[in-house]
Amino acid sequence: MTDSTLVLNGHDLSFEGLEAGAQEPYASVRLAPEAEEAVRRSRAFVESLLTESNQIYGVTTGFGRLAEVVIPPSQRAKLQQNLVRSHSAGVGRCLAAQEVRAIMIVRANALARGHSGCRLEVVQRLVDYLNLGIHPRVPEAGSVGASGDLAPLAHIALAIMGEGEVELGGEIRPTGQVLRELDMRPLAFMEKEGLALINGTQATTGLGILSFLRASRALDSADVAGAMTLEGLRGTPEAFRAEAQAVRPHPGQGTTAGHLTWLLRDSEIRESHRHGDPRVQDAYSIRCMPQVHGAAREVMEYVRRILETEANSTTDNPLVLPDTGAVVSAGNFHAQVVAQALDFLAIALADLATISERRIERLLNPDLSGGHEPFLARDPGLESGFMIGQVTAVDLLAEMRILAHPASVDSVSTSAGQEDHVSMGMTAARKLRRAVECLEYVLGIEILCGAQALENLKPLRPGAGVDEAFRKVREEIPPLTEDRVLSGDMERAAQMIRRGAFSDIVRRREAVS
Repeated sequence: MTDSTLVLNGHDLSFEGLEAGAQEPYASVRLAPEAEEAVRRSRAFVESLLTESNQIYGVTTGFGRLAEVVIPPSQRAKLQQNLVRSHSAGVGRCLAAQEVRAIMIVRANALARGHSGCRLEVVQRLVDYLNLGIHPRVPEAGSVGASGDLAPLAHIALAIMGEGEVELGGEIRPTGQVLRELDMRPLAFMEKEGLALINGTQATTGLGILSFLRASRALDSADVAGAMTLEGLRGTPEAFRAEAQAVRPHPGQGTTAGHLTWLLRDSEIRESHRHGDPRVQDAYSIRCMPQVHGAAREVMEYVRRILETEANSTTDNPLVLPDTGAVVSAGNFHAQVVAQALDFLAIALADLATISERRIERLLNPDLSGGHEPFLARDPGLESGFMIGQVTAVDLLAEMRILAHPASVDSVSTSAGQEDHVSMGMTAARKLRRAVECLEYVLGIEILCGAQALENLKPLRPGAGVDEAFRKVREEIPPLTEDRVLSGDMERAAQMIRRGAFSDIVRRREAVS
């Protein structure tokens, strides 16, 4: 990014740049000059091949099983329009504006690489829509993640043609009406252009990156929540010592141990039970946080690499390769590597929720909490405290375990057997989005319980990082002095996790390390 402008060149789109372009206030978007030249060169090469004798899939032929059908020159533009209309077959709830923007940014970045054969006007129109805040309405169901995310991307292409519906300024309107008001003409697609817009993995990738960023903030928040619980239970940070991590040097484990040690520094609570405590060691959900949270960090590193590569790749078919003078029918549209990565992350997040829920249990169970009142209630019996907060966490955890079933193993043959292995990448992306949301709630519930336990230990102060997190909670959510409706508290805690209120604490430590 340059200042507040996201510059697309097809090669170095970052997660941070994507998020800036997708979330309000939106960064402006433009194409790099070298990208414009690459797109022009690619289109010129395609036009040089448009003869009667050259048979190019999806350009001079039909699609899928119909690839053997030759399309005469007079019908080739109509072919692209028919493709977009027929493939605009999504159903269900429409994607949020920021999700559509993420998809559009990744799609424009892929086209900017110059291997798709479309005119510069097509890529520029995507950029114009982003800058004007015109967001096509994209139903979320309808992609199997091979031959690209056809239906979601087709609904975006449909809006480029001036058809379908778009959202502008929070209002849903016919695309043609919006374009007329803005004095913009719909684009009529030429050879290859409809196919270039819909044949790719950008819906899976765009949603995957947005979920990844939320998951990253939730993972850092899990370290904060766990440290808060440890203090509330009067646990020990001894297991997090650097020399214990050095003899099993997984990077993720070391990162979490470092976070925990930093969060727990200068703790008065720790000093209050350093001597005379009969406990030798803490339960696994406390002692093994570096090993369990760290395992999720290892998965995150793998998923980041996959998504970064995919966001800066060409996933069309056929591939236009001007440098070698070839148009190649290949399989870069197949999202298996992305689908598996997103499934893997959903598994890791389910385990984070599992260990968080076990820590909630220890805070609320009077047989395990080390002296707290049952369910952290002030007047147990008359009051239930956080009893049902844990029930909510268990419900969410059960859903996350279902969501951890991989979509990427559920291939179903489509297109009359031509597309006989598919990735189900968009399904994996939708599952992950919901899994992250569930995790934010579970961790939010743990943070609420941990903060309440710290109230009971006053005037002793927790570690410096935990104390900062505690104060942030109390700025928005008061302590539980009697039973009240907890839903709003849990929503606010999850929102704090989502916007990075707790991850900022540990990331500041990383910045100075």
